[in-house]
Amino acid sequence: MSAEEFTVGVPASKPAQTSVPLHPLLAERWSPRALDPAVVIGDDQFTALFEAARWAPSWGNTQPARYLAGRRGEETFDRIHSTLSRGNKGWTSNAAALVLGVARVVDEDGERLPYGEYGLALATQNLVLQAVAEGLYAHQMAGFDRDAARAEFAIPPEFEPIIAVAIGGLGSTEGMPERLREKELRPRVRKPLSDLVFTGTWGQPRF
Repeated sequence: MSAEEFTVGVPASKPAQTSVPLHPLLAERWSPRALDPAVVIGDDQFTALFEAARWAPSWGNTQPARYLAGRRGEETFDRIHSTLSRGNKGWTSNAAALVLGVARVVDEDGERLPYGEYGLALATQNLVLQAVAEGLYAHQMAGFDRDAARAEFAIPPEFEPIIAVAIGGLGSTEGMPERLREKELRPRVRKPLSDLVFTGTWGQPRF
């Protein structure tokens, strides 16, 4: 059964509507909540996600990104799931893997590490795009308890838990709350380039 046949009302592709063509990895990336509980991430696929993250750029090659990761059925998956907000717990149980992204924010000398969160963001975007390349979907979440995550995994004080990510295959909206179902069907929108990129002076659109 194809993804299109399995899904109920969820578009398998929601390409970005862009002014010029983008690489498919970028155009096809989106963040569904309707995940298929039957999808399993293979060993090589799982490793590739974190190899992609490992090769992201970082300030001074400090490589501040760290991850806690577990596939469905593993203890780490359940422990990450336990730290998620109530709203995210409801749909992430169908994910094939859960990941907790942690940034190093203090260096070995006890000084604030510049751009630690930015480095984690770059690494995680690499991870997300590798997921797209593997035929998977990744949904990043701010909705988790940082203190609970720190306690659950004994995260040292020089590291800060920043983001949780659910990874899996596209599933069905059947049984989802209406508010989540509506989000799955909502078109992807972004501000126009004229609001984002300026030239000459602030507020003067470049495009």
